[in-house]
Amino acid sequence: MTIKVKVLFFATIRDIVGEKEIEVELPEGSQIRDLKAALTARYPQAEEAVGSMLTSVNHVFSDGETELKDQAKVAFFPHISGGCRGQN
Repeated sequence: MTIKVKVLFFATIRDIVGEKEIEVELPEGSQIRDLKAALTARYPQAEEAVGSMLTSVNHVFSDGETELKDQAKVAFFPHISGGCRGQN
C-alpha cells in the first residue's frame, strides 16, 4: 500500500528545486528520511540542501524518523539564523 504526501518548498530550496509544491507517493510506513531520499533521487541538484533543511509535518517540526501518514503536508525550509541585538 502507498501514501501520498504534499511537499511544500520554501526559500532557497524552492529556488533549487524550481517548484513551490509537489505530491510524492511513498510506501506506507515511510519516514521523513525516506521522503528526503525520494526527493534527492528526483532532484539530484538539491541533495545537499534537502539534507540541511528543517522539516515540518502538518505544521509540527519533525525529524528524520517521523512517520508520514497519507495526505500529510511536509514543508522544507532553511534554518533561520540571526537574532536580537542587545542594547549597550
